[in-house]
Amino acid sequence: MKKQFLLLIVVSCLFSTAYSLESTTMNSGSIVNTWIWEKSIGGSNNPYTATPKTIGFNKKVVFTPNGRVITYKNDIEIRNSTYQIEKGIGFSDQTEHDLITFEGKTYIIENLDNQNLTIVSNCQDAARTIFKR
Repeated sequence: MKKQFLLLIVVSCLFSTAYSLESTTMNSGSIVNTWIWEKSIGGSNNPYTATPKTIGFNKKVVFTPNGRVITYKNDIEIRNSTYQIEKGIGFSDQTEHDLITFEGKTYIIENLDNQNLTIVSNCQDAARTIFKR
């Protein structure tokens, strides 16, 4: 009886882990990884393009499996906070999207695959940020 109970606990833990990883996976890509900032593009009210070359620094974000996001500027940690992924309504099109919230802002996950992450500010500005692995 003890062995069956122990087996039940182990199986339950495995399935609960698979479920939590599923919530951070989209299009066979996972948000959990290190992402290097490639560029940012401003919305229609504030058009701009910023890159590491034009801004003068490199940036990367690391999303951890335990819900933390660590931000680096020129390889120096500048922020360590939590992130959350959930379904929600996009500001611009009023349809359901995968949203990610971190550092006090909410973004639409526009593209997530094994090599690319594009997030769009979920507000009127709709600035787009593009990361690569």
